[in-house]
Amino acid sequence: MSADTRTRRFSERTIRQVRLDCTRALIRARFCPDRSEVSQLRCTDDRAESDEVFGNQLWYFEGIGVDELDRRHNVYGVVEYSLQFGLHELVEDGIFDSDYQRERFRHLYEREMHRPTWNHPAHHWLAAGLIMVTSIWLAYLLVRTLVA
Repeated sequence: MSADTRTRRFSERTIRQVRLDCTRALIRARFCPDRSEVSQLRCTDDRAESDEVFGNQLWYFEGIGVDELDRRHNVYGVVEYSLQFGLHELVEDGIFDSDYQRERFRHLYEREMHRPTWNHPAHHWLAAGLIMVTSIWLAYLLVRTLVA
């Protein structure tokens, strides 16, 4: 098995854990763990954890899955981890029939990673408008109670 991890070097322990989780994904997809093999493994997304948020890692793997009828299938897999206090916590894994299906998963993964924040200028305008409408409404109620 080759471990193509681009420029970052991962520890042997991390690679071993990812390999085990890839094998478990093959087992969950009902492939024989003894006759199936993972031929390529690479980390496609590596976001380090910080004091504010946990980190994430997304690993891709390709291989051959052998089913119970001894048929060989090309498999395209993915394993997602959350990095919490330096530990890899398995979030999700999956086996796909084509690279296209795996890329659709990647699209959903990236959309989940880019959640909106209150730092966007439109959110500031929304908050200012809400404060303005609330203050006008409270002023109206105050005038109505003083007049009555």
